[in-house]
Amino acid sequence: MGINRRRITLAGDSAGGHLALVTALRLKAAKQWLPAQLMLIYPMLDATAHFESYTRNGLDYIITRDTLLTGYEMYLPHTDRQHPEASPLWRDDFNGLPPTHIISAEFDPLCDEGEALYDRLTAQGVNCTCQRYLGVIHGFFQPGGISQAARSAIQDIAWRVGQ
Repeated sequence: MGINRRRITLAGDSAGGHLALVTALRLKAAKQWLPAQLMLIYPMLDATAHFESYTRNGLDYIITRDTLLTGYEMYLPHTDRQHPEASPLWRDDFNGLPPTHIISAEFDPLCDEGEALYDRLTAQGVNCTCQRYLGVIHGFFQPGGISQAARSAIQDIAWRVGQ
């Protein structure tokens, strides 16, 4: 197919960001091929709803604290919320992951955990960047046709993938 495996990026938003991170961690643990980079767009990372942004941003917007916790229950029923694949934020084996870019949204219940992942990745030696988009909610990335913030985020990711 002519695909250069050294240029493949794993990316995902929300639960997709969770899946991209856990997939990269599984590949690393198995000593398999790793993607060139990760793009995690307001990723779900902590099934315990530990962070203050779940309270601050968890009631008044489309995606609420309860919506997110219900999503975790549907995705991982009967699983301990602190299991390393349910809450990958709390793992301590990030070293060796590829460069990672994280996007957070100011009014998202997940805002704090995405930014906490940035802190944990950089502390473990991962080349990582994080951008908080102001004035936006969880899901802002999707309406690129009408949202300047979404267009900016899409352009940023396209630029990073194209490097």
